[in-house]
Amino acid sequence: MVNDTITESEGPPTNSTVDEELFGVRKETPIVVDVDAIHDVENAPPSAVAAAQCVADTDEARPVSTPPLYEVAGEHVEIAPDVSHVSQPEVQEIDTVVKAPLPSKQAPPTPPAKSPRLQLARDSTDVHQPRPATPSTPATANGHGELQPETPSSSSSAAFHKRSITVSKGHTVSVVLISSALEIILASKEAKRSTPLRESAHNALEMIRVGQGGDRPREVFEPLRLACETRSEKLMIASLDCISKLISYSFFAEPSSAQALPSPPPSPALQGRRSIAGASQSSLPQPSLVDLVVHTVTTCHNDTSPETVSLQVVKALLSLILSPTIYVHHSSLLKAVRTVYNVFLLSTDLVNQMVAQGGLTQMVHHIFTRCRSLDGTTLRSHVSSGTSVSIPAPGSPKTDIQSTSFVLSENPAEKLTAEALPLESVVDISSHSDIPTPPSSVHDPVPQGRISPATLATHEVAENEHGTRELSTQDMFIKDAFLVFRALCKLTMKPLNTESERDLRSHAMRSKLLSLHLVLTILNSHMALFVDSKAIIYSSSTNEATTFVQAVNQYLCLSLSRNAVSPVPQVFEVSVEIFWRVLSGMRTKLKKEIEVLLHEIFVPILEMKTSTLKQKAVIIGMLSRLCQDPQALVEIYLNYDCDSEATDNIYEHLMNIISKIATLPYTSSQQKTNDPASPALPPQTKSSTSTAHVSGALAVSGTMDTSTMGLSEGQLRRQGLECLVAVLRSLVTWGTATGKTPAESATTDITPRSQIGEEIAADTMTLDPSLDGLIASSGSTEAFRQSTPDIADDPSRFESAKQKKTTLLEGIKKFNFKPKRGVQFLIETELIPSSSPRDIAGFLLTTDGLSKSMIGEYLGEGDEHNVAIMHAFVDFLDFRNLGFVDAVRVFLQAFRLPGEAQKIDRFMLKFAERYIAGNAQTPFKNADAAYILAYSIILLNTDAHSPQIKNRMTKADFIKNNRGINDGESLPEEFLNAIFHDIQGNEIRMKDEVDATINLPSTGPGLANVLANVGRDLQKEAYVMQSNGMANKTEALFRTLMRSQRRGSRAGDQYFSASHFVHVRPMFEVAWIPFLAGLSGPLQNTDDLEIVDLCLDGFKNAIRIVCFFDLDLERNAFVSTLAKFTFLNNFGEMKTKNMDAIKTLLDIAVNEGNNLKGSWRDVLSCVSQLEHMQLISGGVEVPDGGKKGRSKKLPAEELATESRSTHITVAADMVFSLSHYLSGTAIVDFARALCDVSWEEIQSSGISQHPRLFSLQKLVEISYYNMNRIRLEWSNLWDILGEHFNQVCCHSNPHVGIFALDSLRQLSMRFLEKEELPHFKFQKDFLKPFEYTMVHNANPDIRDMVLQCLQQMIQARVQNMRSGWRTLFGVFSAASKVLTERIVNSAFEIVTRLNKEHFAAIVRHGAFADLTVCITEFCKVSKYQKISLLAIGMLRGVIPVMLTCPECTLSPGVGPKGDDIMIKFWFPVLFGFYDIIMNGEDLEVRRLALDSLFSTLKTYGSSFTVEFWDTVCKEILFPIFAVLKSSQDMSRFNTQEDMSVWLSTTMIQALRDLIDLYTFFYDILERFLDGLLELLCVCICQENDTLARIGTSCLQQFLENNVQKLSAAQWERVATIFVKLFRTTTPHQLFDENLRVEIDGSTLSDLPDTNDSNDQAIIPAPLSPIGDRPREVKHTLGDRRRIFKQIIVKCVLQLLLIETTNDLLRNDAVYTTIPPEQLLRLMGVLDHSYQFARMFNDDKELRTGLWKVGFMKHLPNLLKQESSSAATLVHVLLRMYFDERPEHQNARPQIAERLLPLGLSVLQDYIKLRADTQAKNITAWTPVVAEILDGFCRFDNKAFVRYLPAIYPLATGLLARDVAPEIRLGLKMYFERVGRTQGIVVVEAS
Repeated sequence: MVNDTITESEGPPTNSTVDEELFGVRKETPIVVDVDAIHDVENAPPSAVAAAQCVADTDEARPVSTPPLYEVAGEHVEIAPDVSHVSQPEVQEIDTVVKAPLPSKQAPPTPPAKSPRLQLARDSTDVHQPRPATPSTPATANGHGELQPETPSSSSSAAFHKRSITVSKGHTVSVVLISSALEIILASKEAKRSTPLRESAHNALEMIRVGQGGDRPREVFEPLRLACETRSEKLMIASLDCISKLISYSFFAEPSSAQALPSPPPSPALQGRRSIAGASQSSLPQPSLVDLVVHTVTTCHNDTSPETVSLQVVKALLSLILSPTIYVHHSSLLKAVRTVYNVFLLSTDLVNQMVAQGGLTQMVHHIFTRCRSLDGTTLRSHVSSGTSVSIPAPGSPKTDIQSTSFVLSENPAEKLTAEALPLESVVDISSHSDIPTPPSSVHDPVPQGRISPATLATHEVAENEHGTRELSTQDMFIKDAFLVFRALCKLTMKPLNTESERDLRSHAMRSKLLSLHLVLTILNSHMALFVDSKAIIYSSSTNEATTFVQAVNQYLCLSLSRNAVSPVPQVFEVSVEIFWRVLSGMRTKLKKEIEVLLHEIFVPILEMKTSTLKQKAVIIGMLSRLCQDPQALVEIYLNYDCDSEATDNIYEHLMNIISKIATLPYTSSQQKTNDPASPALPPQTKSSTSTAHVSGALAVSGTMDTSTMGLSEGQLRRQGLECLVAVLRSLVTWGTATGKTPAESATTDITPRSQIGEEIAADTMTLDPSLDGLIASSGSTEAFRQSTPDIADDPSRFESAKQKKTTLLEGIKKFNFKPKRGVQFLIETELIPSSSPRDIAGFLLTTDGLSKSMIGEYLGEGDEHNVAIMHAFVDFLDFRNLGFVDAVRVFLQAFRLPGEAQKIDRFMLKFAERYIAGNAQTPFKNADAAYILAYSIILLNTDAHSPQIKNRMTKADFIKNNRGINDGESLPEEFLNAIFHDIQGNEIRMKDEVDATINLPSTGPGLANVLANVGRDLQKEAYVMQSNGMANKTEALFRTLMRSQRRGSRAGDQYFSASHFVHVRPMFEVAWIPFLAGLSGPLQNTDDLEIVDLCLDGFKNAIRIVCFFDLDLERNAFVSTLAKFTFLNNFGEMKTKNMDAIKTLLDIAVNEGNNLKGSWRDVLSCVSQLEHMQLISGGVEVPDGGKKGRSKKLPAEELATESRSTHITVAADMVFSLSHYLSGTAIVDFARALCDVSWEEIQSSGISQHPRLFSLQKLVEISYYNMNRIRLEWSNLWDILGEHFNQVCCHSNPHVGIFALDSLRQLSMRFLEKEELPHFKFQKDFLKPFEYTMVHNANPDIRDMVLQCLQQMIQARVQNMRSGWRTLFGVFSAASKVLTERIVNSAFEIVTRLNKEHFAAIVRHGAFADLTVCITEFCKVSKYQKISLLAIGMLRGVIPVMLTCPECTLSPGVGPKGDDIMIKFWFPVLFGFYDIIMNGEDLEVRRLALDSLFSTLKTYGSSFTVEFWDTVCKEILFPIFAVLKSSQDMSRFNTQEDMSVWLSTTMIQALRDLIDLYTFFYDILERFLDGLLELLCVCICQENDTLARIGTSCLQQFLENNVQKLSAAQWERVATIFVKLFRTTTPHQLFDENLRVEIDGSTLSDLPDTNDSNDQAIIPAPLSPIGDRPREVKHTLGDRRRIFKQIIVKCVLQLLLIETTNDLLRNDAVYTTIPPEQLLRLMGVLDHSYQFARMFNDDKELRTGLWKVGFMKHLPNLLKQESSSAATLVHVLLRMYFDERPEHQNARPQIAERLLPLGLSVLQDYIKLRADTQAKNITAWTPVVAEILDGFCRFDNKAFVRYLPAIYPLATGLLARDVAPEIRLGLKMYFERVGRTQGIVVVEAS
């Protein structure tokens, strides 16, 4: 810490000056003050008064009527602020910087220009220069207005000085300088009166005359000191003049003054103003000569000193302080500064005031400059505009900063280096400001480079072991600077009374303004010292090190907290300037302090209604400078908005406030023409005025010119707007500029801007006078940002931190609305670690922003969980060592006590328990007493301070109420009295309530109140009341902050330096709504073109950001808003600003096109409307699709002219002409938007003959411009353009379609110029719109134009046609379907010509299939048979051409004949025939196609591969019959009649041809036998018996034709098909009992006979398979009809199958070929059919039942089925039985097993038949019986004899009947055989 010895008085003497005590010297007994108190925040001054009185009491300065300062009476004095760079022991002459400006009106009467008084002042301020031993250059002005000394020549100097003496360091001083003064002293009457004076003067003069005295400065000085004590004006002037000259020659420089001092030297104030008679105090240590000189000079000035003396005092002190060889420290330094300060305040002479003020400024500047200028090296901290500083960035390789060049300006003479700086003065950027690092002593060897932590620790230990640290000169300098700065800060905190606030000439006001300006000057010029982590102040007692910024922190912040709320404009403005220096240069060191100042003072002032426009304007001006610094702006966001510990989102809050200011409502009374021009945002050097002289203001470089600020709301609005635009520009600069690669940037500029600001000065960036100056070129933008991102700058980390803070604020909001819901939300988001009471309580206690009322309500709930939380909450509070009332106050500050008694009761119970637990020494015997008293205190507080209560509680009442509560006893009465008085005098209130409760003055009704308020500034009074509260709260926050920092808890103070551009995205996202509001409001409400330009510039930058970061919502909002401001939809209301908006929008489109995405729609709509406007203003009639009867106003003439200006025309054209520079994705967005706008234009034109086609034209243009894009991009682009051409070409307005087609034709011509590689389809896709138009546009003219366009393209570009052939044929195919004959004829002619002339090219480029499809489509034309027949002829003719074409590789000997080749060429032709067969409407065409198909297959099938035959069967042949399987295939027929005709003609013929084809190519097609059999099976199993008969016929034909070719396996498959057919057609439903149940007595008598179905159309209806077992389902009448019909069909099909089987098996070729086992399978199904029919016929009841329900008109029977099946069975079985082939012989037992029972059953049934009623049955069975008998007769003897017993009775039974002759013949043969076998008849030998 810092310990200093400062001489002060115990009380203010009567003649002390106003600011004497703050600088440290009084004449009374010295008091040692431990300045360690600067870190004791507990004892920090609670107010400005206490801050000013912390050293000594303050007496009011007497008023001075004459104004001081630089510029008075027309004189302008500029004091050079720095002489530290002067290497010779000279000081510049003050009079060399005195200039004479124009007189000021506010100045007092001007003295004559050559008055002796002023001349005296000028002469007296000359600082005489010594003659050096070596020649010197003439005086030249440096960059700060400082003059180098000019040395007179030797000849001239010899004329003045005859003799000289040698003093220290080899300098010589003229004897005349000393002897003349001594002679004046000796000649004075005072010397005659005073012996000591006379003797000392005489001795000194003698020494001088003999050439001695150079080494005895004290003896020479003694007469001068004594002369000053005489108070004689003449002697004082002579002595002081001599002293100042001797100082210039380093006469008083003692050897010890240059050495390190152990502690501050003792003050010479002990000698005081002693009597000249001269007793000295030898008992006290002798002060140094320098301190003695300071004391002597300062005592020459008091409040009665003559002005000439005061002037000499200033001159002498200035020479002393600025001396490069004589160092003044600590108390003497403060004394010197104080004296000059008092000269300024007390002097009535204007020149004195100017000189004093200039000297004071120069002294302060020198004090701080010398902290950085040792060993002959000067580092000027004050840098000019254009400064660029290079400092190694964190993370970069270690670089010795001592060798780093600080380039201060473009002037080479001003380039200074820090090479010779000692280590302790060098800035170590890597070191943390919170960890003080003591530098080594000047006596220690200084290492080159940075000191390691170990070295620092060693030094620190060594220092502590040796006790007091030996301070180096640098340490002394830094301590001097601290003491002066602290004193100035304390001066700024001195309060002003009301009179002083009103009078700028008052001492208090002048003192405050001067001190504030000095503080500002220091910060402006010496920021490097403040942020230097090696600038250390050491405590004299503990050697504890404190960084300079930590030491001055509290004083600076407290000064700002008091002065930044001042109602005095001058004070407020300087305070804002000081804060800006802190913000720009010290933000990395004072993170929390800046947050407090912004949140508690500056932001509230902007929001307060009582603050003045001037105040708001000044703050906005300061914020504008912040907003122009991109890095500072980004760091504000990172360190406050992304910090959950920060109480406010400062960046977001500021943007909202600035936006509100920019959109302040316009009032009708405001005249825009009267608003003064907005002050320029960049700071400008303030011109000195007489007002400034009066107030004590200093001209500080880089300050804002506030003279024109805040004059009107309009001006404030403009400031806010400028600030918003500056923010956007900074965001653009930081986020989007990428002028250098990282490698380039690393080699040129590796220093973050914030560190530059810290290391040099706050105004390193002198801002450009125009806002445009901020938008730098991309190459210079890297100066704002580190090229290599800081390791700590992780965007994702800040994003998550911001998200966490946003979630926290959302949770706080929810809690403040509904606590339980808020707590639940916070637990779910893990902001509260768990639901445990302790975690919740800790959060409620430590989180800012939670409503105290809601905390109270939540904790007061009676739920068990809430009570547990309340207990945990109270347990967190610490009541140890607190009085009872104080504990209650602390308790009730944490939450607002609810009003419900039960809740209060629970709170007080827990409080009492907690208080008793923490305090052993209390008057309470138990917790009950504390509980009751606490409750009683709450009641007392309410009773004493509630306005609703009239009868207040007295002390006696209070004591009575609490009697006996302490375990039956009473508490001490004095204890209760103290509590009562405490509560009565100090209400228990929430701190927030105290801060918020400000009784603003209000004017009541009535004349009396009006008169009472006359002359009162009510707004100011209200502001003062509010600002006092703000200041007090800020001081309290600083006090808490200092306490926490002193305890070392600075974790939250970590400052993050921005380096990553990604931060701009979240910054814009949180503030885009204020940006949009702030820009759109002024743009809408004003016509001021300057403001409009600002708004539009803001829009431009905002859109650049949203485009760069791809923020869709924000981009749409900004672009659409800007588009609306163009007013292109309302020409009559357009103004100049709207034209500017159009220009801006066009510029955005040109510059940001790659990222506009969906916003292109708004831009292109405006371009379209702009063209519309140009046409209208040009007198062109343009169709308007708007509301009818609504006349559209024309734009003003000048606007119409402007719309056709070169700027707008060229910009609008560039939007399209530069489209080829857009990215692949951007051009797609652009094209999509342009298509939408084009469609809107066309739709708005209706059916006009002159539709609006501007955008369509532009689409064509951009197609031209972008045709050379890579194919991938072009394909994506054409997907959109082609779709739009589809839409436009089919528009109802033919003019639109014709234009679109012509445009498409031109584009196609251009596109076809480009060669297309094989296997690509770009041409195909490009020409698709022609096909779409042909299909969807019904206008014949349009369709005709399509064909014309294609005709032209074929003629001109046929050699380049590749994949486009396919689309061409697609167009012609579509044309074939057109009902207009000329279209069809034209298309067919083109196809015919193409087929004839370009067949090879068509085949070569893969369009052969498309050609065949196209020809096929013409074949299917129904309306024009001629074309169809020609087309089918062409299709047939394609085959020989195809076979001979070398491109097809189908000709013999040309290439392999693979399946792919077949598919490629043969399949399209064959499929074309198939297509015609299936879909051709003309019967003749179908017949020709069918014939062509099968003839072609027969002719060329032998060359087909097996695989291709497989394809042909599956894809062409079998699908012809698909209609038989699925009803879905029937949809292609318009009517059932068409289908019937197709089935009866084409399909039947196709089936026969298919059978014929199979027979023809059986060897090849046998592998597809299953498919054919399946097809025949489907054809047979149809409800239509015609199809079934054809199917059976074809099956029989196929088997008979190929009987010799079928293998055993194939016969098995044939047998399987027969089995399947028989089973499918068996009518099992005849036995369904449900069908015999009558339904409501109705019958199916009206059901037609089965024969009727033959007369109907042929309709395929596959039979549904029915299970063998009838299902028990109730049928409706309709279902029964359908089932009965199907039963009849099945019966017919069963009979048909029996006949087919019979025919096949009676064919010898078939019988002899089919294997016996397959014959037996067939016999099995025939037997099943026979048995089924027999069973049905035998069931008389069943047949009767069916007849009754209307199954048939007569009794149903299956006689024919039974007899036919039996006949076939008998015939085949007998033939097999007698077949002599071995396999048949082997099967004879099986045959016999079936044959004998069958024969016997037939005979038995036949015998039973009655001739009278069953004649039909007898007729049907007679042939069967005859064949049975014949067969039995042919048995061999053995078999005949075996079966004789079974057959013989039946045969004899037949004899009893009247039988047919064939039966008789059979019986005859049988009985003959019986006779022979039984021996009845002897067989004659042959």
